[in-house]
Amino acid sequence: MFISNPFTLLTEFLPPLVMQVYVVLMIFAVAVGTLFDLYHKRSAEFFALRREKSQAAAQRRLGAGEIASLAIRTLGTEVATSGEFCKWERRVSHLLMSYGFVIYLITTIVMVFVYPTAAHTPIILTALWNIGALMVLIGGFWFFFFLRVNVAYEGHSPFHLMHADLFIVTLLASVAFGLIWHFVQTAHGGAAATLVLFGLYLFFTTLLFVSVPWSKFAHMFYKPVAAFQKRVEEANGSSDLPRPAEGSYIRR
Repeated sequence: MFISNPFTLLTEFLPPLVMQVYVVLMIFAVAVGTLFDLYHKRSAEFFALRREKSQAAAQRRLGAGEIASLAIRTLGTEVATSGEFCKWERRVSHLLMSYGFVIYLITTIVMVFVYPTAAHTPIILTALWNIGALMVLIGGFWFFFFLRVNVAYEGHSPFHLMHADLFIVTLLASVAFGLIWHFVQTAHGGAAATLVLFGLYLFFTTLLFVSVPWSKFAHMFYKPVAAFQKRVEEANGSSDLPRPAEGSYIRR
């Protein structure tokens, strides 16, 4: 399972072009969905107004070097290490999902476009695809069953789903069915079972990417922008947020 390319084995049923077109369409769906989300929720307007307000209330002007330094700190803290989460459990869960999804996504694209019919896909690629998927499932199920706010702090059942859970549910279903499909595929579980599981994998993957305007998918693009703006406001003296008391934390 860790040494075979699931998309190469898939060519027994479908030509490689089908999956290549599908991947392009999903990328397009994310781009369009994010732009629609920016327009519908007026997020772009909010960030622009926030920036203008910050510039008007700034007590000092920041130089290009200082702005670059703030951007690097944002990438190193909020983006690379999820430093906005004060509780280590949520941070680790988020990092497992984030890095796992990136690894899983990149290896999927490479295998679909570069090795669609190759007899031997590099083992590092197939291994990373599986490892990335497992990271998503470990971090995702940990968050889903134990760390969600309504579960951890409000005592709700993990299966009490809300609109905010659309992203995590579709992500976990997509990756889980992807792994199950690949396992059955490599175990020679039969053409019918393989096609059914592949269909479920495609269904939840499509739902994950086309539901961007209604899920939290687009938040991964907004959070770095918001974190950078917050750092700029704190640096130029325009921030209207109170500083947290020493020893306190924000529950996330």
